[in-house]
This record gives sequence, structure tokens and C-alpha cells, in this order.
Amino acid sequence: MPIPDFQSIMLPLLQLAIDGDDHYIHDAVNKLADSYSLTDEEKSILLPSGQQPVFYNRVGWARTYLKKAGLIEDPRRGYFHITERGKAVLKENLDRIDMQYLRKFPEYMEFRQITKDTDQSKLTEQVLENMTPEEALENAYQRIHKDLSDELLEYVLSSSAGFFEKLVVELLVKMGYGGSQRNAARAVGQSGDEGIDGIIDEDRLGLDTIYIQAKKWKQGMSVGRPEIQKFVGALQGKRAKRGIFITTTKFSDDAREYARMIDTKVVLIDGPQLTDLMIDCGVGVATRTSYEIKELDTDYFGVSPIEE
Repeated sequence: MPIPDFQSIMLPLLQLAIDGDDHYIHDAVNKLADSYSLTDEEKSILLPSGQQPVFYNRVGWARTYLKKAGLIEDPRRGYFHITERGKAVLKENLDRIDMQYLRKFPEYMEFRQITKDTDQSKLTEQVLENMTPEEALENAYQRIHKDLSDELLEYVLSSSAGFFEKLVVELLVKMGYGGSQRNAARAVGQSGDEGIDGIIDEDRLGLDTIYIQAKKWKQGMSVGRPEIQKFVGALQGKRAKRGIFITTTKFSDDAREYARMIDTKVVLIDGPQLTDLMIDCGVGVATRTSYEIKELDTDYFGVSPIEE
């Protein structure tokens, strides 16, 4: 039989987890492949990039969407199990779970809202057909980027304080601060001053110093104005002109307004910004595949744009 699309896999994947146990994703792929009676040849068909089997990729996306809707969760890396919401959904005796059905869950809708202007849940087949290939590719890229960003933040939140400090150091070095990884690592975490977690050189010559505060707080919490005021006070005690406040959660409106009002330059980096920077700088992520969009080189053929 043809390889099922990822929406068709959602319900069988959720049913597989009905026992409440932790399920290893690789085992789930094999069980689902058997349930669909896929041949070895079908199971080995790769994506155009050649990096991953098509069926494995589709099971992975089915798992992602179920997770974003709160029907399953990840107890540990590579595993998933059903939630109470997932059990309640199965009691509805549905014939199918798809993206249209998942829109009833606010967490899923928040995930699909990639930008303020583009609601991905409204991208029907007809809308997609009206997009240029570049627009469709960009929309797909944004969905993948958002999912990776969310997953990165989960891993950062589950890391130790020491690992988070190491992550911040590596990110700042990748962004061009601190000179070398070794020099930056010696600088960060050495000051011991209240309100300051570390210091790092702005450039390789050490012509200016940036002070750092890093808060690994859980989602749902927010860094308020008092925390920023405390950090600014510590900066003034060092006669510092600039600082970076990094958190895994968000900043309150008062905190952001205060940072804009003061003379001291304080850059606020929240959880989503942190993971975006990690992705852009290649920290904690690996490139699975890449695509280049090429166009005709009219100069090669000696043709002017007017003659095309």
C-alpha cells in the first residue's frame, strides 16, 4: 500500500500509546509500519534530501502535532506517552485525527500561529496552490524553525545550571564576543558579584567589557522590572556601560520599558530569542539538510534582462 500521509498516522500513533507506557519512537515507527503492511522497499524510501526515510519523517511529524496539541508528551529523549487529554480524545471513538481536529486545542493553535500576520492553520490546499514555490517553501521552513525552537527551549530548561552557563558562553563566542572559547569560559562565572553572573570581552582585544546575567526560569514565569533594576545597579557599581540579560522565559512589559528608558545599554534576550540565536549560530543544533534556490544566470548566456 502507499505510504500514509502524516495526518493519517496521528490516530494510530495515539492508539499505540493507549497503554500509558513510555514508547520509544523507533519502536513505534516499526509497529506502525507493520500495521500498514509496508514492505521493506517502502520503509526504505528516502526523502528527496536522502537524509531520512519518508515514513519515519511522517511519523515524526504526526508525533510533533499530537504533542503540540497536548495529546502526548515526552517523558525523556526519544520517548513519548499519552496524556490524560489524549486518553479522553480516544474515548471519542474518532475515525481520524488531523490538523483540522487539533484546532480545538489552544496550545496547538498557538503553535500554528507562526507570525502575527500568518496563521498557518488557515493555509488550506487552495491557499497553498496560490503561493509561489518560494512562498510555500518559506512557510514550511517557518513551521520547522518554530518546532525546533520549542524543542530547543525544552532541552535548555531541563539542563543543569552549569550546562546553561556553558551554552551562554558558547553562544556569545559564536556571536563574536569573548575572543576564544577558552578565554570566554574563564571570564564568565568568575565575578561572584551579586546581580552579575559573568563578564565577557566585547572583542578579542578586550577594549570593552560586557556584563552578563542569565536566568534559567521555567515557562509561565516572567522577569520583572525589579530584576532588571538589580542588574543595572550591579552594572553601575562596576561603572559598566552595557550588559546582557538572558532568560529562558519572558520579560514583563515593565521590565522592557525600564530597559528602554535608562541610559545604561541593557540588551534583553528572552527564551524565543535565545533559541533563535542558537539556531542561527549553530549552537545545540545540527544541519540535517540544506536547499539552494538557483535562478538562470543570464550573464552566462550573454542575455540582458530586457531581452529575456
